[in-house]
Amino acid sequence: MFQLDSHYYDLFGVVFFTALYSAVLLLSPYYRKMSAKPKKAYFAFVLAFAIEMHGIPFSMLLISWLFNKSLPLGFLWGHTLFPYIGHWGMYINIALALIALLIISNGWRNIYKHYWSKPAGQGTLVTSGIYRYIRHPQYTGLFLLSLGMLIEWVTLPLLLMFPIIIVMYTRLADREEKDMVKEFGDEYIQYRKRTKRFIPFVW
Repeated sequence: MFQLDSHYYDLFGVVFFTALYSAVLLLSPYYRKMSAKPKKAYFAFVLAFAIEMHGIPFSMLLISWLFNKSLPLGFLWGHTLFPYIGHWGMYINIALALIALLIISNGWRNIYKHYWSKPAGQGTLVTSGIYRYIRHPQYTGLFLLSLGMLIEWVTLPLLLMFPIIIVMYTRLADREEKDMVKEFGDEYIQYRKRTKRFIPFVW
């Protein structure tokens, strides 16, 4: 019904890309070790990306089985956007990944220096670095990483999981901000008024 490309069934590729994109979770500690569900959701997204790209194209197999017909190359199971943007999908993914790493690393460095490294109750409100503009740089970075993967390798699982990740991290940010208001009071409320949550000057 279809012929798989040679890059499938590449276990090393699956492990490598899963480890590569999941490594940023080490730089995304949650306030008071809150729910790990968003972290698991992002990991599942990365795993689906790696498996669909280098392992088994599950979405292609499923659709082919359901409709009992062969699929055109890249129909929601790979380089779907290739006919329209060529290799730019890969270039956009790389660019978004680099931007995400800069944002995540800057956020981690500032929050670790002023908050996480301090004894309980002695941390200060972090407003330096990337925190001058957005309140949740780690989550912004994860959104950018996920979007880059989606643009390069569009599959049904990734399309379904991406909005779920956005919703889960938005809800997590809501809970974290409520706790920050309790801890820092009006100082955090004023900080929240002059910054955006995820995207500088926008969102």
